[in-house]
Amino acid sequence: MPDSLPPCLPRFPGRMRPLAARFRQREATIAVIGLGYVGLPLILALVEAGFHAIGLDADPGRLADLAAGHSPFRQIASGEVLAALRTNRLRLTGEGGALAEADAILVCVPTPLGPHREPDLSAVESATRLIAAHLRPGQLVILESTSFPGTTRGVMQPLLEQSGLRCGQDFFLAHAPEREDPGNAQHRTASIPRVIGGTDPASLDLALALYGAFVAHTVPVASADVAEAVKLTENTFRAVNIALMNELKLVFEPMGIDIWEVIEAARTKPFGYMPFFPGPGLGGHCIPVDPHYLTWQARAHGVATRFIDLASEINAAMPRHVLDRLAEALDRQQGRGLRGSRILVIGLGYKRNLEDLRHSPALVLMEMLEARGAEVLHLDPLVPVIPPQPDHPGLVGRRGIAPGPEALAGIQAGLIVTDHDGIDYAGLVAALPLLVDTRNACARLGLTGPHIVKA
Repeated sequence: MPDSLPPCLPRFPGRMRPLAARFRQREATIAVIGLGYVGLPLILALVEAGFHAIGLDADPGRLADLAAGHSPFRQIASGEVLAALRTNRLRLTGEGGALAEADAILVCVPTPLGPHREPDLSAVESATRLIAAHLRPGQLVILESTSFPGTTRGVMQPLLEQSGLRCGQDFFLAHAPEREDPGNAQHRTASIPRVIGGTDPASLDLALALYGAFVAHTVPVASADVAEAVKLTENTFRAVNIALMNELKLVFEPMGIDIWEVIEAARTKPFGYMPFFPGPGLGGHCIPVDPHYLTWQARAHGVATRFIDLASEINAAMPRHVLDRLAEALDRQQGRGLRGSRILVIGLGYKRNLEDLRHSPALVLMEMLEARGAEVLHLDPLVPVIPPQPDHPGLVGRRGIAPGPEALAGIQAGLIVTDHDGIDYAGLVAALPLLVDTRNACARLGLTGPHIVKA
């Protein structure tokens, strides 16, 4: 990059200069570790932008499916995978040695919670050790996985420097938290602004050069720690506001006030209000997890997180509230309890129109219902069979019922947990003697009746 560049642009000394140029000209090779809900759309965006990309995943089955042009996720069309393969710029592998060929390595591995709700960074640490084993001078490493402030600098950097290379001199390290919203066709990887923080100025400038070549807008921040804090703030904000709506639902119910009508009216205000919605509990890989990363780190610094902890308690209590509302409705309308009743759980995914079951409240409710003696069936057009679930091993392999009047005969109540499109809600209203709706799905469709209960 010539020295005559305007001062607003970063200046790249030494070996950084040709690397930054390859990023900007899309001539670099980029490796992505982890081809899940975050890594797969990321690598497809890189290939579409013109980069050569190496996709690394520990699951041979996923690699085989992708190599055959099959997407493992509904929201990512198989045609997108095929298009990337046909460019001959996408290479899929399970071999860590391929990382040595990359100019930049982006880490998109899971960061779940441990058994005591503590951060589980085992996948990040494993990926970092793999990178360190093949690290060479001049590479840029970026963590996209969500974690607490200090992970990139305090966990990844020491492991990478065990290679004998020095961060900021021999290799470069940054954090760019993923902002994927599975199922959201309006906001795709390349159109979502990306927050980027480096462990040093050189790392930040290189990361900005890379992301600036394939996303619409980059947002530099002072450090990798700040970038990590941004992602936790975004999802904690959502968790707290969902908890507020859940609590207001509990407040308004005995007053005979419909929280959904309140929200719809409140959102007409053009300033000072943002709509959030109640539900049967939190699900997914972010909102139920990320606040715990923040509170864990806060405790390590001697800081209490009373507000966040209270929100977590409220959200975690919602499945119990739903179960109580279902039991009350059964008793009031049919004179029976949960024990011995056949209950149909409708919608298993944690989010509308997704098959993702991670932390889904539907699975929690199924287990709670069975613990109360109910016979539980389920209906979800996206999940015909419940796949392996580490937290719910007793539900694995359960096959959903086929929609239709015959299958619904003899069911005492339906429980709408996730309001997928493509479900015949009118048919459910007509066939079931009781329908408990946690998502306001029936009202949105104009379906009414004394046997429809909101929870």
